[in-house]
Amino acid sequence: MSKIKICGLRRDEDIEYVNELVPDYIGFILTSGFRRSIDKKTAAQLKAQLRSDITAVGVFVDDDAERINTFVSEGIIDAVQLHGSESPEFCKKINAPVIKFIKCGNAAQDTIRLYENCADCFLFDSGTGTGKTFDWSAIPKTEKPFFLAGGIGVHNIRQAIEKIKPFAIDLSSSVETDGVKDYYKIKQILETARYE
Repeated sequence: MSKIKICGLRRDEDIEYVNELVPDYIGFILTSGFRRSIDKKTAAQLKAQLRSDITAVGVFVDDDAERINTFVSEGIIDAVQLHGSESPEFCKKINAPVIKFIKCGNAAQDTIRLYENCADCFLFDSGTGTGKTFDWSAIPKTEKPFFLAGGIGVHNIRQAIEKIKPFAIDLSSSVETDGVKDYYKIKQILETARYE
């Protein structure tokens, strides 16, 4: 069964929701300038409230390695998702498990080879937080575990799990109403994903 990541948490209420519903991973957007970005102080406060059995992932886009590592060393995050054009050399500087975003398209298979030895997991999407489904046949082949993102919701999460068999599904906009996380949508998608 694929694991579930709920990304883009920003509020105390979001933590209350996930603490009750228990996805496997949550994500904080820690590079500024994005709609769901939060600062370090907020992330630390939210992590302090988070259940210890939920893995907190910090999402960064072409950020500074030293800055990223301070979030790790201070215990604010457990893993790092690099969602920009970070190089393999950059990935090696990170002092935590690395989830590397790979844009699915014609060059994806070649790109995968560059990161095989420096990323712990991949995340496949068609762009940076598009919220749109892409052609899953464009997913490159890899032996590494991978997260699948992009336009996945209640309507297609079972299909994604059964057809693609990803290590994890990454969700954000599909579990929101009016731009904020929705308890009932998170509950429904977790129940749908975990239905045997």
